[in-house]
Amino acid sequence: MPETLPGPVRRRTFLAYCGSLGLGSTLFPGVLWAHSGGSPESVTSEMIDQAARLAGLQFSAGEREAMLETLQGNLELFRELREIHIDQNVAPPLHFNPMVPGQRLEEERKPFRPSPLPDVQRPPDLEEVAFWPVTHLGALIFRRQATSVELTRMYLGRLRRFDPVLECVVTFTEDLAMEEAERADAELAAGRYRGPLHGIPWGAKDILAKRGYPTTWGSEAYRDQVLDYDATVVQRLREAGAVLIAKLSTGEMARGDRWFGGRRTRNPWNPAQGSGGSSAGPGAATAAGLVGFSIGTETLGSILGPSRTCGITGLRPTFGVVSRHGAMPMSWSLDKVGPMCRSVEDCALVLDAIRGPDLLDLAVVDRPFNWDAGLPLSGLRVGYLVEAFEAEPRGGNGAATRAAQAARANDRATLEVLRELGVELRPFTLPEDAGMDALQTLLVDEAAAFDELIQTGRVDLLIQDREDPEGMLMRVARLFPGVEYVQMHRRRALLMRRMAEAMGDLHVYVAPHGGSPNTSANNLTGHPGVSVPNGFAPDGTPTGIQFIGRLYGEAEMLRLAKAFQDATGFHLRRPPL
Repeated sequence: MPETLPGPVRRRTFLAYCGSLGLGSTLFPGVLWAHSGGSPESVTSEMIDQAARLAGLQFSAGEREAMLETLQGNLELFRELREIHIDQNVAPPLHFNPMVPGQRLEEERKPFRPSPLPDVQRPPDLEEVAFWPVTHLGALIFRRQATSVELTRMYLGRLRRFDPVLECVVTFTEDLAMEEAERADAELAAGRYRGPLHGIPWGAKDILAKRGYPTTWGSEAYRDQVLDYDATVVQRLREAGAVLIAKLSTGEMARGDRWFGGRRTRNPWNPAQGSGGSSAGPGAATAAGLVGFSIGTETLGSILGPSRTCGITGLRPTFGVVSRHGAMPMSWSLDKVGPMCRSVEDCALVLDAIRGPDLLDLAVVDRPFNWDAGLPLSGLRVGYLVEAFEAEPRGGNGAATRAAQAARANDRATLEVLRELGVELRPFTLPEDAGMDALQTLLVDEAAAFDELIQTGRVDLLIQDREDPEGMLMRVARLFPGVEYVQMHRRRALLMRRMAEAMGDLHVYVAPHGGSPNTSANNLTGHPGVSVPNGFAPDGTPTGIQFIGRLYGEAEMLRLAKAFQDATGFHLRRPPL
């Protein structure tokens, strides 16, 4: 190893190489380094043996000699690899596919059939439409009762008025918004109508790139980052005529609801609470009537979680339905992009605009999305996650227990509503290994994507690194054994097969939030899900229910969720801002 390398870099290189050999426990490489005096050339067979014993490993003399030779001959290769700049958007050439062997999917493509445009009337005060769903806002524009410029100014005004309370805006894109709104109005006047999102103001989670504006990923380390391209979803929504009015907050590095500057995005129903996940800004802004709709992302719950907390409708599409190009990568086999709206049909409209291949995210596939808002529920085969509905809420303080009990009561009431709609519910049980840990898969991918952040020491800028023990996890992931990483994905493949067997011929199943490994399992298997409000807790905050579809079965899943939503009307309630 060249003498010019500083000690910390040499140590990191050595430890990473041990990990590549499958020896990356947090104990063995560190002990071996200490025994070597910080110089791999001085490592002896006896030192390896001593360090291995402390780590619970055992190697023969021949194996130790072979390791010595390899360690001494290959460290330069790893040093050179770390000197290569690899942009975060460069994904490994290994693309996750949620399909399992022998699985067959519907291939027929049918026309997209939304509900007829509603008969709407412009109220005297335009701000009264702030909570209208996209279906109604679109009708207002199409019937020339309001212009996109008017709606854009109204929503920008609400964002500025309520952001000091909710802390949901990172960057206003006002100049861009007015340009796009004026274009939408001019096109409509000229007879060009782009569809149901024409002229609708929306907000993007701030891990989605927009050329000319900061994309901060919620972190001080990237606060001044400006990317010279648009995320695919941003480009597609522009093509659909939608108007981007703000970059909305994300929890730092797509974790939680806290972001740089000590900010925390708040729940509009109770600003003393956070908004419940990294798609924090989209959840809060949509619930508070500050945008027409928003776009969030999910790796392990960050669309459905904030949607439940904020009382909105959030759709996590099947993995590979929507391109992640231009979105901050967290885990290449888990990340998904989806709409966060005020109604189920809004989610269908937005999904139809953003889905499909773009030749940039090679994990994306072209599958039919046969949405027909007028189809009845007959023919849908529906299950319910029986153990989660039967489980009683656990412990906690008095208020937390009451909230959990209310949520479970609302969950059970959801099943009764579905039965009243004529749905025959079948008991459904998750596979036994549904609780497998998804975190390590995420962390290894994340450590690779942000290797430069770790190597340069800029990881110290992260709030989670300073205040949360989990902030060390990206560092720990550097020592996760490569063999075990592959084995975890092979175990994941078994879970995918067992989930396919468990779902059988079901189109969709119903599941509570929490109380089971459902969310983690669905993200590992790539299944779609939608969260809709199903009632309220004693403190007035919303509760929610999940509908989980089969792979690429968004249309059937959303059909059931829409029927429930139309029958209950919980989504029409407004937070008391």
